[in-house]
Amino acid sequence: MSATAPYAGPSPIRRPVAAAALLTALVSLVFGLLLAGAGPASAHAALTGSDPQDGAVVDTAPKEVTLSFSEAIAVGDDSIRVLDPSGKRADTEAEPRDLSEGSTVRYGVALHSGLPDGTYTVAWQAISADSHPISGAFTFSIGAPSETTVALSSQEAGGGPVGVVYDIARYAAYGGFVLLVGGSAFVLVCWRSGATALPMQRLVVRGWLTLTAATLVMLLLRNPYTGSGQFADAFDLAGLQSVLDTKPGAALVSRLLLLGAAALFIAVLFGTYARREDEQEKKDLTFGLAVGGGVVAAGIAATWAMSEHASTGIQASIAMPVDVAHLLAVAAWLGGLASLLVALYRTPDIKSAAVRRFSAVAFGSVVVLAATGIYQSWRQVGSWSALTGTRYGQLLILKVALIAVLLAVAWFSRRWTGRLTDTAVTPSAAEVEDAATEDAATEPGNTAPVTSEDASAASAASDDIAPERAAQLARQRAVLTATKKKRIRDADPERSGLRRSVLAEAAVAVVLLAVTTMLTSTEPGRTEEEAAAGATAATAPAAGGAPVNLSMPFDTGGENGKGTVRIDIDPGRTGSNDLHVWIDGSDGEPMDVPELKLALTLESKDIGPLPVVPDRLAEGHWTASGVQIPMAGDWKVDVTVRTSDIDQVTIDKNAKIG
Repeated sequence: MSATAPYAGPSPIRRPVAAAALLTALVSLVFGLLLAGAGPASAHAALTGSDPQDGAVVDTAPKEVTLSFSEAIAVGDDSIRVLDPSGKRADTEAEPRDLSEGSTVRYGVALHSGLPDGTYTVAWQAISADSHPISGAFTFSIGAPSETTVALSSQEAGGGPVGVVYDIARYAAYGGFVLLVGGSAFVLVCWRSGATALPMQRLVVRGWLTLTAATLVMLLLRNPYTGSGQFADAFDLAGLQSVLDTKPGAALVSRLLLLGAAALFIAVLFGTYARREDEQEKKDLTFGLAVGGGVVAAGIAATWAMSEHASTGIQASIAMPVDVAHLLAVAAWLGGLASLLVALYRTPDIKSAAVRRFSAVAFGSVVVLAATGIYQSWRQVGSWSALTGTRYGQLLILKVALIAVLLAVAWFSRRWTGRLTDTAVTPSAAEVEDAATEDAATEPGNTAPVTSEDASAASAASDDIAPERAAQLARQRAVLTATKKKRIRDADPERSGLRRSVLAEAAVAVVLLAVTTMLTSTEPGRTEEEAAAGATAATAPAAGGAPVNLSMPFDTGGENGKGTVRIDIDPGRTGSNDLHVWIDGSDGEPMDVPELKLALTLESKDIGPLPVVPDRLAEGHWTASGVQIPMAGDWKVDVTVRTSDIDQVTIDKNAKIG
């Protein structure tokens, strides 16, 4: 800062500036949490097929029911249940058999022999590779469809109040990790004297407490979260034991053990390390803390990588360490930013050198975030055609461009940081008196403001002043210099420039956050291309057969009840077909609805309606594979769309099959 910078008096922009800085921190923190969760890679496993197919009518009872999934899942004894029309178990109630081959994930359950004709319900629930529970149900019929008394719960797996609390704990864990690791790294790398600052100690300790409490909550709620959905089952010892036998449960226990080591690290950092005065001893201890703390931090980050999406899919051995690096970079950047804000607004001692060191750390962290984020996204795209030809890929291009803009703005922040200087500030007598009067007026319990004369009198004749008044004057004198320095710093043009560039970073981060959120609800390009390739690789259509494409506008009469249903039936012939349904809202964007049903009827032969209940693949996209069409003809396709609890409409259109 400039040595001749005049004192500007009580700054009218102090509160807006502080609010803007806090807003920047909050926006960046939310953005970082989304990145830490690898949003684009967070799609859960999906049911891709079954035998018998949903809605199929078979002549004889099958020996088993098999289900295929888009990625690896964890199953238990009751993960797949087959119920007869009366609601009784039709399967042997044994643990599902793993029938997976290569990249195909398939599980099956054996059925009792001699099953009677009628409609059977298959209900399934499993744990996706990203640790989230998934569930669903479908029906098939033996001989002919019949009435069924089976009533399944409408609550999705992982939903309800337990799901809400679990999700809150999950995001709180990310926040605690950022503060714990980022705050500790800020002290060791950027501002070593900050180890003695009480606000810094509180920040790191609160991060540790938040992460520890959130991990305990997740461990206790894991059983009801993936099962019954009842809080009472959180203390079921048998359920807790079953959780410990799973990969997510083992990860949570490992995290708790590592947090014990982190507590020891915090005690040394803010205890022995803070009290060290010998520079060589402090340097040696810094190295030891950096190595030990880095190992503990990487271990805690690995508990996410080992239990969520990075641990499955292609190149898992590369994706897991990349995910660890991603999380550590998030913590170093955002946790360091939170620490810098605390230091600037709660302590008067931080120097420009510490700010410059953090600038370098933040820049390096953003570079790591960009590199690891691009790799994680590539895992969900897989090809240049998917990058440019799918909605996910186009959003990804926009996201990468925004990251480049963010890096450019960060470069300007580094330039402003390089101009900062530390200059001794000696307020004039008039400034002392003005600030002392203002600060004394806000001192709790003060009855009279302090002036410069008061300060001089207190120094020269403290024995003649009442003890209470002397203590009051001492407190005010201690605050006075720090207050004056802070006000002059706030008026410094270099710091104002830095403040503006940081706000610009926050603005870019808001847009990047919006794009990232859109990516989390968009079907990954790799999945979309594989689905299209599967349809192309299907058996060539018989003579006269061709893929069927239908477009059907609808209006349920309610709010946001207008849209268009697009249906593809491929290969559009008798036998097995793949069916894709897209719903677009009135604005042309993908639209999710609570319920979607289809039925096929060949009225000329009095066949049907044959029900089809597709599975949701992504926002506004449903699919059903192996839809059986028994004969060629002019089939009527009925589509039922429900947009709310009471708004529903059924539309139909004829399609030539075969």
